[in-house]
This record gives sequence, structure tokens and C-alpha cells, in this order.
Amino acid sequence: MASSAPRYAEAPAALGKLANATARAGIETAFDVARDNLVEVLRTLRDEHEYQQLMEIAGVDYPDRPERFEVVYCLLSLTKNHRVRVHVATDENTPVPSVTGLWPVAGWLEREVFDMYGVGFSGNPDLRRILTDYGFEGYPQRKDFPLTGHVELRYSEAEKRVVYEPVSLPQDFRNFDFLMPWEGPEYHLPGDEKAAPQQPGAPTPAPAPTGTAPVNPATPAKTPKVTESSAQTGAGEPTNAEGNRQARKSSKAKAESEVSKPAARKPAAKRKPKA
Repeated sequence: MASSAPRYAEAPAALGKLANATARAGIETAFDVARDNLVEVLRTLRDEHEYQQLMEIAGVDYPDRPERFEVVYCLLSLTKNHRVRVHVATDENTPVPSVTGLWPVAGWLEREVFDMYGVGFSGNPDLRRILTDYGFEGYPQRKDFPLTGHVELRYSEAEKRVVYEPVSLPQDFRNFDFLMPWEGPEYHLPGDEKAAPQQPGAPTPAPAPTGTAPVNPATPAKTPKVTESSAQTGAGEPTNAEGNRQARKSSKAKAESEVSKPAARKPAAKRKPKA
């Protein structure tokens, strides 16, 4: 039975001729567009290809790219039961055209991307933070954002209010270098000293045990319990035959072999009131 859930599928032939859009490689239907062509491409998908709904606007951070951010628009066609994605790249200083003129719901979605990544959207009439607190510093979804943030808050008994203070906790990854551990970072993680190269013949980090090795105490059982054969587990042909014999019993024989239960007491009959 085919599922009625929306799914990704092969790109329709008409989408292959979508102007100003470059198909992305992969099993899902997706396109790359330039920032200046974004609104027109999305309008074409909505009005000519029946992608009526803007489901989500997501952000991705690639710190090693000149334009490190990708803004991803996820569209759904209710009539075709099909999804498509549109990707546009930008950097910290170049805003992306707002699509609130096509889908008013894009206003809040663009605010989420702005709040998490710091990507600007030109034309959004209310571009301000939406998920983080007032006075929040930085953009939490960027890969160079420290895990403990920049400020912390606590309740000050002296001032009788919540106060913000710079984070003073030590953190190994606070200075992010965008390098994986196998790409040659200059720091050593806790436990890396065990993997440091050593000269041939060098002693191992763990000293060899000395003295008499401990002996496990003897089990009180005379013969160990094993399950290597059906005779030891109770299974096998005799057990199957007994099960078949019990299953073929009549209902009367099964009732007689069951443990008898005490009969339920009948409720006492009501006495008629005397005249």
C-alpha cells in the first residue's frame, strides 16, 4: 500500500528548465540560486509549478567557505505530493532578499535564521531576535560560537534582580579552529597523551601485573548448568508430543484437569416485607 505522506521524488521535467536555478546533485530535488534571482525563482515555483507552501527556512554554516552561510527554503506541493529545496549562499555582511511578499509566514522563519546565524534579510519589516533573550550576544548556531556562550545570568540577592556577567568557565573548545582532531590541531585533548608516538621498546603506560594472579572461587554447584542439548533445556520431541496431546484434549477433560476454583456465592434473596 502506497504511503500518502509527502515525499521527495525525481525532479519533474518542467523544473529542469527552471530559469536562474542550478540543480544540485543528490537523491533529493534541490536547486542553487543566486541571491538576486531568489525571489523570482521562488515565485515561479509557487505560481507555475504548484509549490504552494513554504514549510521551513533553515540555515547552514560552512566556516571554510568565502560565503559561509547557506539559507535553505523547503517548499511543498500539496497537489503533487512533492517537496523541493532552494539553496542560496551569503556571508555575514550581505543580506538575502526577504520572501515575506510571497509567504507572510516567512517573516518569523527569517527571524529564526537571523537569530541563530546572523544572516540579514533585506525587506523583512520586523527583523529582530525571536528565540534568544533580550540582550543576547552572538549567534548560537554558528560553528565558532562557544558552547558556554558569551554571558551568563544569575539572580543577584544584593540587587534583587537578574544580572548578566561575562562567562568565566574554562572551556577547551572556546577558541574554535575549524580543524578536526585528525587534521593536525596544535592542542591535545584529555587522554591524547596515551596515543603519543613512542620509541620501540618503550614501556606501556599500564604496568604489568606482579605477584600471584587471583583465582576465581569455586562454584558450589556439583555440575555446571549448561544448555548445549535439548535434553538439558527440556525441549525436544518428547516435550512437543506432550504439548500436542494436551492441546487435543476435549474441553471437558481440560476443565477437569484445571485447578478448581471456589464457587462464587449467590446473592441472598430479598425478603418480602411483612404486611
